[in-house]
Amino acid sequence: MKKALTIAGSDSGAGAGIQADLKTFAALQVYGTSVITSVTAQNTLGVQGIFNLPPSFVALQMDSVLSDIGADAVKTGMLANRDIIEEVAKKLREYKIKNLVIDPVMVAKSGDPLLEPQAVEALKEKLFPLALIITPNLEEAGALLSRAITSYEEAVEAARLLQREYSLPYVLVTGGHLPQEPVDILYDGRSIRTFTGSRHPSRFTHGAGCTFSAAITAFLARGLKVPEAVAEAKGYMDKAFLGAKEVGRGYGPLHHLAPYYSWGRDEDCPF
Repeated sequence: MKKALTIAGSDSGAGAGIQADLKTFAALQVYGTSVITSVTAQNTLGVQGIFNLPPSFVALQMDSVLSDIGADAVKTGMLANRDIIEEVAKKLREYKIKNLVIDPVMVAKSGDPLLEPQAVEALKEKLFPLALIITPNLEEAGALLSRAITSYEEAVEAARLLQREYSLPYVLVTGGHLPQEPVDILYDGRSIRTFTGSRHPSRFTHGAGCTFSAAITAFLARGLKVPEAVAEAKGYMDKAFLGAKEVGRGYGPLHHLAPYYSWGRDEDCPF
Protein backbone atom coordinates (compact mmCIF):
# COMPACT_ATOMS: atom_id res chain seq x y z
CA MET A 1 0.00 0.00 0.00
CA LYS A 2 1.23 3.51 -0.79
CA LYS A 3 2.10 5.65 2.24
CA ALA A 4 2.10 9.38 2.93
CA LEU A 5 3.47 11.20 5.97
CA THR A 6 2.31 14.55 7.31
CA ILE A 7 4.54 16.62 9.59
CA ALA A 8 2.32 19.31 11.05
CA GLY A 9 0.34 20.62 13.99
CA SER A 10 -2.72 19.11 15.59
CA ASP A 11 -6.03 20.95 15.21
CA SER A 12 -8.40 19.99 18.02
CA GLY A 13 -11.30 21.13 15.83
CA ALA A 14 -10.13 18.59 13.22
CA GLY A 15 -10.66 20.85 10.21
CA ALA A 16 -7.00 21.54 9.45
CA GLY A 17 -3.55 20.25 10.35
CA ILE A 18 -2.80 16.61 11.08
CA GLN A 19 -6.47 15.67 11.30
CA ALA A 20 -7.36 17.11 7.90
CA ASP A 21 -4.28 15.54 6.33
CA LEU A 22 -5.03 12.05 7.65
CA LYS A 23 -8.66 12.24 6.54
CA THR A 24 -7.51 13.34 3.08
CA PHE A 25 -4.96 10.54 2.82
CA ALA A 26 -7.62 8.00 3.77
CA ALA A 27 -10.10 9.45 1.27
CA LEU A 28 -7.49 9.15 -1.49
CA GLN A 29 -6.54 5.58 -0.60
CA VAL A 30 -3.07 5.97 0.82
CA TYR A 31 -1.94 4.93 4.29
CA GLY A 32 -1.38 8.07 6.33
CA THR A 33 1.15 8.52 9.12
CA SER A 34 1.85 11.61 11.19
CA VAL A 35 4.51 13.53 13.07
CA ILE A 36 3.04 16.17 15.35
CA THR A 37 5.01 19.40 15.76
CA SER A 38 2.54 21.39 17.85
CA VAL A 39 -0.72 20.88 19.66
CA THR A 40 -3.30 23.63 19.27
CA ALA A 41 -6.44 24.39 21.22
CA GLN A 42 -8.49 25.39 18.20
CA ASN A 43 -12.01 25.51 16.84
CA THR A 44 -13.82 27.17 13.94
CA LEU A 45 -13.64 30.55 15.69
CA GLY A 46 -9.88 30.71 16.18
CA VAL A 47 -6.81 29.40 17.98
CA GLN A 48 -7.05 29.60 21.75
CA GLY A 49 -3.62 28.17 22.53
CA ILE A 50 -0.49 26.56 21.07
CA PHE A 51 1.96 24.15 22.68
CA ASN A 52 5.05 23.35 20.61
CA LEU A 53 6.62 19.95 21.10
CA PRO A 54 10.36 19.68 21.81
CA PRO A 55 12.31 19.41 18.53
CA SER A 56 13.99 16.23 19.77
CA PHE A 57 10.59 14.57 20.15
CA VAL A 58 9.55 15.70 16.67
CA ALA A 59 12.75 14.02 15.40
CA LEU A 60 11.98 10.86 17.38
CA GLN A 61 8.55 10.63 15.75
CA MET A 62 10.17 10.95 12.32
CA ASP A 63 12.64 8.18 13.17
CA SER A 64 9.81 5.94 14.35
CA VAL A 65 7.77 6.37 11.18
CA LEU A 66 10.47 6.52 8.53
CA SER A 67 12.71 3.75 9.87
CA ASP A 68 9.84 1.26 9.86
CA ILE A 69 6.88 2.28 7.70
CA GLY A 70 8.60 4.68 5.33
CA ALA A 71 6.82 7.18 3.08
CA ASP A 72 6.22 7.45 -0.65
CA ALA A 73 5.56 11.17 -0.20
CA VAL A 74 5.81 13.62 2.69
CA LYS A 75 4.18 16.98 3.39
CA THR A 76 4.97 19.61 5.98
CA GLY A 77 2.44 21.99 7.44
CA MET A 78 2.67 23.95 10.68
CA LEU A 79 6.29 23.82 11.85
CA ALA A 80 6.04 26.58 14.47
CA ASN A 81 9.66 27.65 15.00
CA ARG A 82 13.26 27.59 13.77
CA ASP A 83 14.41 24.72 15.99
CA ILE A 84 11.65 22.40 14.78
CA ILE A 85 12.30 23.36 11.16
CA GLU A 86 16.00 22.61 11.48
CA GLU A 87 15.31 19.23 13.08
CA VAL A 88 12.74 18.30 10.43
CA ALA A 89 15.12 19.30 7.63
CA LYS A 90 17.91 17.21 9.12
CA LYS A 91 15.72 14.11 9.26
CA LEU A 92 14.33 14.62 5.75
CA ARG A 93 17.90 14.70 4.44
CA GLU A 94 18.86 11.68 6.53
CA TYR A 95 16.01 9.59 5.10
CA LYS A 96 16.53 10.97 1.57
CA ILE A 97 12.91 12.05 1.09
CA LYS A 98 12.26 12.94 -2.56
CA ASN A 99 8.53 13.66 -2.88
CA LEU A 100 8.35 16.54 -0.40
CA VAL A 101 5.42 18.95 -0.44
CA ILE A 102 5.89 22.09 1.67
CA ASP A 103 2.77 23.98 2.68
CA PRO A 104 4.32 27.10 4.29
CA VAL A 105 1.68 27.45 6.98
CA MET A 106 2.04 30.87 8.59
CA VAL A 107 -1.44 32.03 9.62
CA ALA A 108 -4.65 30.20 10.53
CA LYS A 109 -7.92 30.93 8.69
CA SER A 110 -8.93 33.00 11.73
CA GLY A 111 -5.83 35.18 11.35
CA ASP A 112 -3.93 33.67 14.29
CA PRO A 113 -0.16 33.29 13.62
CA LEU A 114 1.13 29.71 13.37
CA LEU A 115 4.78 30.38 12.52
CA GLU A 116 7.16 32.52 14.55
CA PRO A 117 8.48 35.44 12.46
CA GLN A 118 12.13 34.43 12.90
CA ALA A 119 11.32 30.96 11.57
CA VAL A 120 10.47 32.17 8.06
CA GLU A 121 14.14 32.43 7.07
CA ALA A 122 14.78 28.92 8.39
CA LEU A 123 11.88 27.65 6.29
CA LYS A 124 13.41 29.18 3.18
CA GLU A 125 17.01 28.22 3.94
CA LYS A 126 16.59 24.72 5.38
CA LEU A 127 13.44 23.23 3.85
CA PHE A 128 12.92 24.84 0.46
CA PRO A 129 16.09 23.22 -0.97
CA LEU A 130 14.57 19.80 -0.17
CA ALA A 131 11.15 20.41 -1.69
CA LEU A 132 9.63 19.01 -4.84
CA ILE A 133 6.84 21.59 -4.63
CA ILE A 134 5.75 24.40 -2.31
CA THR A 135 2.09 25.46 -2.11
CA PRO A 136 1.76 28.99 -0.69
CA ASN A 137 -1.52 30.84 -0.87
CA LEU A 138 -1.56 34.50 -1.87
CA GLU A 139 -0.89 35.76 1.64
CA GLU A 140 1.93 33.28 2.24
CA ALA A 141 3.55 33.97 -1.14
CA GLY A 142 3.37 37.66 -0.34
CA ALA A 143 5.00 37.12 3.06
CA LEU A 144 7.79 35.07 1.49
CA LEU A 145 8.47 37.84 -1.03
CA SER A 146 7.68 40.81 1.22
CA ARG A 147 5.04 42.18 -1.13
CA ALA A 148 1.28 42.22 -1.51
CA ILE A 149 -0.27 39.91 -4.11
CA THR A 150 -3.75 40.90 -5.18
CA SER A 151 -4.06 40.03 -8.88
CA TYR A 152 -3.54 37.12 -11.25
CA GLU A 153 -0.55 38.85 -12.83
CA GLU A 154 1.08 39.39 -9.44
CA ALA A 155 0.47 35.76 -8.51
CA VAL A 156 2.17 34.58 -11.72
CA GLU A 157 5.13 36.83 -11.00
CA ALA A 158 5.28 35.52 -7.43
CA ALA A 159 5.45 31.92 -8.68
CA ARG A 160 8.29 32.85 -11.04
CA LEU A 161 10.21 34.75 -8.36
CA LEU A 162 9.90 31.99 -5.76
CA GLN A 163 10.94 29.30 -8.22
CA ARG A 164 13.94 31.29 -9.39
CA GLU A 165 15.11 32.45 -5.96
CA TYR A 166 15.03 29.00 -4.36
CA SER A 167 15.66 26.80 -7.43
CA LEU A 168 12.47 24.88 -6.73
CA PRO A 169 11.27 22.18 -9.14
CA TYR A 170 7.67 23.44 -8.78
CA VAL A 171 5.86 26.35 -7.16
CA LEU A 172 2.08 26.31 -6.82
CA VAL A 173 0.55 29.63 -5.80
CA THR A 174 -3.02 28.93 -4.77
CA GLY A 175 -5.33 31.73 -5.85
CA GLY A 176 -8.64 30.94 -4.20
CA HIS A 177 -9.00 34.57 -3.16
CA LEU A 178 -8.15 36.20 -6.47
CA PRO A 179 -10.87 38.76 -7.30
CA GLN A 180 -11.57 37.63 -10.87
CA GLU A 181 -11.78 33.85 -10.45
CA PRO A 182 -10.05 31.23 -8.30
CA VAL A 183 -6.96 30.16 -10.25
CA ASP A 184 -4.02 28.10 -8.96
CA ILE A 185 -0.74 28.80 -10.75
CA LEU A 186 1.89 26.09 -11.20
CA TYR A 187 5.37 27.06 -12.42
CA ASP A 188 8.30 24.74 -13.10
CA GLY A 189 10.87 27.23 -14.31
CA ARG A 190 9.79 26.88 -17.92
CA SER A 191 6.05 27.18 -18.27
CA ILE A 192 2.97 28.29 -16.37
CA ARG A 193 0.02 25.94 -15.92
CA THR A 194 -3.24 27.17 -14.47
CA PHE A 195 -5.93 25.21 -12.67
CA THR A 196 -9.32 26.87 -12.42
CA GLY A 197 -11.88 25.61 -9.97
CA SER A 198 -15.34 26.59 -8.88
CA ARG A 199 -15.71 29.46 -6.43
CA HIS A 200 -17.50 28.28 -3.32
CA PRO A 201 -19.02 31.30 -1.56
CA SER A 202 -19.36 29.81 1.90
CA ARG A 203 -17.63 29.96 5.26
CA PHE A 204 -16.73 26.27 5.08
CA THR A 205 -13.10 26.88 4.14
CA HIS A 206 -11.17 26.02 7.31
CA GLY A 207 -8.25 23.76 6.43
CA ALA A 208 -8.48 24.25 2.67
CA GLY A 209 -4.74 24.83 2.25
CA CYS A 210 -3.83 21.84 4.41
CA THR A 211 -6.30 19.66 2.55
CA PHE A 212 -5.12 20.70 -0.92
CA SER A 213 -1.45 20.08 -0.12
CA ALA A 214 -2.34 16.75 1.52
CA ALA A 215 -4.27 15.71 -1.59
CA ILE A 216 -1.28 16.57 -3.80
CA THR A 217 0.92 14.52 -1.45
CA ALA A 218 -1.43 11.54 -1.66
CA PHE A 219 -1.43 11.57 -5.46
CA LEU A 220 2.36 11.90 -5.54
CA ALA A 221 2.54 8.87 -3.23
CA ARG A 222 0.38 7.00 -5.74
CA GLY A 223 2.93 7.71 -8.47
CA LEU A 224 1.48 10.70 -10.32
CA LYS A 225 3.72 13.47 -11.62
CA VAL A 226 3.29 16.92 -10.10
CA PRO A 227 0.98 18.48 -12.75
CA GLU A 228 -1.30 15.43 -12.73
CA ALA A 229 -1.26 15.30 -8.91
CA VAL A 230 -2.32 18.96 -8.74
CA ALA A 231 -5.12 18.41 -11.27
CA GLU A 232 -6.47 15.38 -9.40
CA ALA A 233 -6.19 17.19 -6.06
CA LYS A 234 -8.16 20.10 -7.52
CA GLY A 235 -11.01 17.76 -8.45
CA TYR A 236 -11.01 16.28 -4.97
CA MET A 237 -11.15 19.76 -3.43
CA ASP A 238 -14.29 20.65 -5.39
CA LYS A 239 -16.06 17.62 -3.92
CA ALA A 240 -14.84 18.41 -0.41
CA PHE A 241 -16.10 22.00 -0.70
CA LEU A 242 -19.48 21.03 -2.13
CA GLY A 243 -20.01 18.34 0.49
CA ALA A 244 -19.32 20.65 3.45
CA LYS A 245 -21.92 20.81 6.20
CA GLU A 246 -22.24 23.24 9.08
CA VAL A 247 -19.77 22.53 11.87
CA GLY A 248 -19.15 25.18 14.52
CA ARG A 249 -20.00 28.88 14.49
CA GLY A 250 -17.01 30.22 12.55
CA TYR A 251 -15.03 29.06 9.54
CA GLY A 252 -16.27 25.50 9.19
CA PRO A 253 -14.25 22.63 7.68
CA LEU A 254 -14.50 20.97 4.31
CA HIS A 255 -15.97 17.47 4.14
CA HIS A 256 -12.92 15.33 3.48
CA LEU A 257 -14.88 12.15 2.86
CA ALA A 258 -17.51 13.75 0.63
CA PRO A 259 -16.53 11.62 -2.41
CA TYR A 260 -17.83 8.59 -0.49
CA TYR A 261 -21.26 10.08 0.27
CA SER A 262 -24.16 10.32 -2.15
CA TRP A 263 -25.77 13.30 -0.42
CA GLY A 264 -25.10 16.86 -1.52
CA ARG A 265 -25.32 20.34 -0.07
CA ASP A 266 -29.12 20.53 -0.14
CA GLU A 267 -29.77 17.06 1.24
CA ASP A 268 -29.96 15.95 4.84
CA CYS A 269 -26.74 14.63 6.33
CA PRO A 270 -27.22 10.91 7.11
CA PHE A 271 -25.49 11.05 10.51
